[in-house]
Amino acid sequence: MTVQLGKTKMHRYTKWSLFREVLVVCAAIILLLPFWILISTALKTTDQVVTTSAFSFPPAPTLDNFIQLLSPAGSQSGNVYQGLFSSLVITTGTVLLLIALSSAAAYVFARSTRKLSDRIFRIFLIAIVLPTQLGILPLYIGARSLGLVGSPWGMIVIYTAMTMPFSVFLYSGFFRRLPRDYEEAATLDGASRFQIFTRVIFPLMGPATGTVAILSGLLVWNDFFTAVIFLNGSPYMTLPVVVYNFVGSLVSQWNLSFAVVLIAMAPVLAFYAFAQKKLMQGYAGGIKS
Repeated sequence: MTVQLGKTKMHRYTKWSLFREVLVVCAAIILLLPFWILISTALKTTDQVVTTSAFSFPPAPTLDNFIQLLSPAGSQSGNVYQGLFSSLVITTGTVLLLIALSSAAAYVFARSTRKLSDRIFRIFLIAIVLPTQLGILPLYIGARSLGLVGSPWGMIVIYTAMTMPFSVFLYSGFFRRLPRDYEEAATLDGASRFQIFTRVIFPLMGPATGTVAILSGLLVWNDFFTAVIFLNGSPYMTLPVVVYNFVGSLVSQWNLSFAVVLIAMAPVLAFYAFAQKKLMQGYAGGIKS
């Protein structure tokens, strides 16, 4: 039963609404359960990990595991710090280079009427479907011949190439929905094509740029497969590789293992909390109003 008030419809709270809310709460609890185990175990001592249930929260939570990992006196603290720094440099460099190249390429594809541009864009679409692992061997051989293996700058180039097809695809959809009126007005004012793109078009793509930055940043930050092939054994190992080597050396010290996983997750969660508005706007339309 609904009550009509002008153009607004107010729906009554029914048993079906209660059932849906209970179902959503149960699903949220199930999804958050591994995260609860991760936090509770990271706050336990070694004895508490053995003697208490994984689901139980420690009666006296301790931060000693995080202090041990991040303390300058810790044997593994240098690796954690180096992994954080390498991941930050590689992720930031990749996102900035990716936005600059993919936005410009997508704008050309969206506005060009040439058949060659359409064919190149189709190649980008094919690259989205193909798994990266298929080309990892020739990519490694080519990167090694150019001296890019074991270098953060080489990883920035590699990650930019790997994530560019999807970014171009996202940007192209947003550019095609953008009216040409802005460009025509800027052209009448005497602006060049480069000025139109940098001063008129690109600022309107703020939500779309946020979506590309978040998705590509999360992909690069959490990537393990590519990083372990190109950076393992070098002084520039990213945080996922450091965590992998670190957890392997701890064997059964789950409190320390889970603590280092939380340290690796913290920057990602903070970045997502800061930029989630841009991500939602990008999915909603991608054009700044």
